[in-house]
Amino acid sequence: MAILEIKHVSKFFGGLAANSDVSFSMEEGMIMGLIGPNGAGKTTLFNCITGYYPPSRGDVIFDGRKLNGMEPDKVCKLGMVRTWQKVRPLAKLSVLDNVMVGALCRTGSLKVAREIAHEQLKVVGLDNKSNFLAGGLPIGERKKLEVARVLATQPKMLLLDEVMGGLNPAESEEIIQLILDIKERGGITQMVIEHDMKAIMRISERIVVLNSGEKLAEGTPEEIVNNQAVVEAYLGSEH
Repeated sequence: MAILEIKHVSKFFGGLAANSDVSFSMEEGMIMGLIGPNGAGKTTLFNCITGYYPPSRGDVIFDGRKLNGMEPDKVCKLGMVRTWQKVRPLAKLSVLDNVMVGALCRTGSLKVAREIAHEQLKVVGLDNKSNFLAGGLPIGERKKLEVARVLATQPKMLLLDEVMGGLNPAESEEIIQLILDIKERGGITQMVIEHDMKAIMRISERIVVLNSGEKLAEGTPEEIVNNQAVVEAYLGSEH
């Protein structure tokens, strides 16, 4: 059953189409990669899906419910939550308190929120840093903290925006394993924007390619890597 349906979604800023007539669907529990050159409209589409921008045209349907115009906090409570390219921890709060903020989406009890936060910090491997100030973490651990915070909202679906951006190969490998572990552990549906093609090929069951705001291709990793139009979009037609 499709947990997310994107139906002919367009987003205009003035006369500029950041997304144009984008359609695809995701099955529950799958990992989908969303790729494309810089400026292809990937983050704009995330924003339309999660309520930060209303689509100019088309529909976003999550778990059987149309989300058009719904505020991000309400989208989160329905079970869909995102991370950001630039991680934004609450720098002067502890790592634990940062994750508790996510957990308070589901409970009004600080005790319960603290228990949820501890559990998710174990998932991402930061349980030994729970009392550290979030602002003092290196970038790799900030990325993990961001994932822990969204997991604490107890989502049905995660949208991860360049969660490996700025990381070294070892840190990226830890994030890849975390994404796969999240799928294995809880069956949470995940959509991942990523420029590291080797990583996206490893984690994705299907891949959607955007170019100039439009859907250029969709298919399995093998189909995408052998798609000449995708190769040209990334490397130029001379390749």
